[in-house]
Amino acid sequence: MAGMWTRSTMSYRASFALMLTASLAITSLDFVVVVLMFRHTDTLGGWTLPELGFLYGTSALALGTANLFVGSIDALGDRIRTGALDTMLVRPAPALAQLCAERFSLRRLGRPVQAAAVLGWSVTALPVHWTADRILLVPVLLVCGSVIFACLFVGGATLQFWWGEARELQNSLTYGGATLLQYPPTVFAKELVAGTVFGIPLAFVNWLPALHVLGRPDPLGLPAAFQYASPLAAAVCVLAAALAWRAGLRAYQGTGT
Repeated sequence: MAGMWTRSTMSYRASFALMLTASLAITSLDFVVVVLMFRHTDTLGGWTLPELGFLYGTSALALGTANLFVGSIDALGDRIRTGALDTMLVRPAPALAQLCAERFSLRRLGRPVQAAAVLGWSVTALPVHWTADRILLVPVLLVCGSVIFACLFVGGATLQFWWGEARELQNSLTYGGATLLQYPPTVFAKELVAGTVFGIPLAFVNWLPALHVLGRPDPLGLPAAFQYASPLAAAVCVLAAALAWRAGLRAYQGTGT
């Protein structure tokens, strides 16, 4: 299904190029705001511009990857209201996979490509001694962060089985969460930072691993093991999203048409 939508998009190559360029330009404005702030200060919450570039690059790349593969699921509410979900449920393929693949769009590559460019710049600009564990932790946090955001997409969309207007709540967890993670934890209240560790596990996307990579102290004073716990957090998120999705399907009763 993703291949079908890709072939449909590429049949209008000029339109695809323009949309991809526009996506790159729009997502770049987020980091432009950060750069403009550093025209008036040397640090933000004690963190330098290359360190914020690392936070921005990792969070935006994880979100962009998740959005590319499962972002289409935010239209679940529309499928429920129109009865289109019933059609998916009778096909010999998982409904979740069909929802994620529907209207698959390569223009969403704009966000991860732009984020990868910022991350590449920050890695070269950081005064970090790149030991083996720090080098390995970067791809681990990117993979686990993408999985966590993908689970937030699925878990948030599942709420639409009971509450049809839950799309904005999902966006606040995904896009809002990524924006939160683009700034250092030291500029936020400790209660908020603790909520991203023991509540919705956004801190495992990049905050906690970045503390080890960048050699920064933990504002919560957590054990060092938390900085390596992103794979465990991602596994818990997968289990929670799977249970929520299964509960949503069981509660779904169709449109009656």
